[in-house]
Amino acid sequence: MGRVTLTQYLIEQQRAGRINPDLRLLIEVVARAVKAISVNVSKGALAGVLGEAGTDNVQGEAQKKLDVIANEILLQANEWGGHLAAMASEEVEEVHQIPFDYPKGGYLLLFDPLDGSSNIDVNISVGTIFSVLRNSSGDGEPTEQSFLQPGREQVAAGYAVYGPSTLFVLTVGNGVHGFTLDREMGSFVYTHPFMTVPSETHEYAINASNMRHWEPPVQRYIAELQQGVLGPRGKDFNMRWVASMVADVHRVLTRGGIFMYPLDEKCRAAGGKLRLMYEANPMAMIIEQAGGAASTGRERILDVQPHKLHQRVPVILGSASEVERVVAYHQEG
Repeated sequence: MGRVTLTQYLIEQQRAGRINPDLRLLIEVVARAVKAISVNVSKGALAGVLGEAGTDNVQGEAQKKLDVIANEILLQANEWGGHLAAMASEEVEEVHQIPFDYPKGGYLLLFDPLDGSSNIDVNISVGTIFSVLRNSSGDGEPTEQSFLQPGREQVAAGYAVYGPSTLFVLTVGNGVHGFTLDREMGSFVYTHPFMTVPSETHEYAINASNMRHWEPPVQRYIAELQQGVLGPRGKDFNMRWVASMVADVHRVLTRGGIFMYPLDEKCRAAGGKLRLMYEANPMAMIIEQAGGAASTGRERILDVQPHKLHQRVPVILGSASEVERVVAYHQEG
């Protein structure tokens, strides 16, 4: 049998009754947009797409040119297919409605068009994250409230990594599956079936420059890891930190470990650092589907009830035993 493509995989999922035709088409359109973003990322300075865009996003962060380009690619690709009721982007404050002259479907799409964009100019891996929900607004025009569903209601989630190769990682609730872009053929090829987070780990990812701001449970956990073979864990750990959530989480998914952006004094007023709807929820679904765990430190991420579109939360995810240890430290106070 020849190589299986993403399209073939999705058709098989449809035949098995796990997804319907509209969801299949939606994922295929997102994947096509990812290919276009990958081309722009790979050209870099050759295409004049590096550097600042001169604008800020809804969070008040300076946008890179590629932030804007990736956002437009995803919006335009998904507007006209008839499978979406509305979209929401991390880069835009308001819900993006489907133009009135296009048909509407039964799904809502949320995305972070270019995660880790602060790394673009230094040629480090960046990515795209997306989440799919059912439209709860019926025949009416979706509002922000339509999107405010807990992460456990997601019907699909995924991300792309733009690295030495472009990878598209997907779950539709039947495990986690990875596809590698064959640039010559122009298609995603099924290369990583049923990806699983390894249970044993020697790695952790956290922004250590925030150490002085961490809460005691996090300080306790990281101190134990840093003590290595001489400490209570009895083995050495390596810290890895790319500052691109997609890259850091993909490493955890592939090699095991724990990724943490916990609540601390710097981000306490905002509720956390990472966005619930665009980053935490889709990554939590992927990690749980791969046998790992995802928590805020105080509750399961997928059980968090959103109260606004751009809500932020603490994120602790990865190998289940490590996440459970951090959660236990929070429960002990």
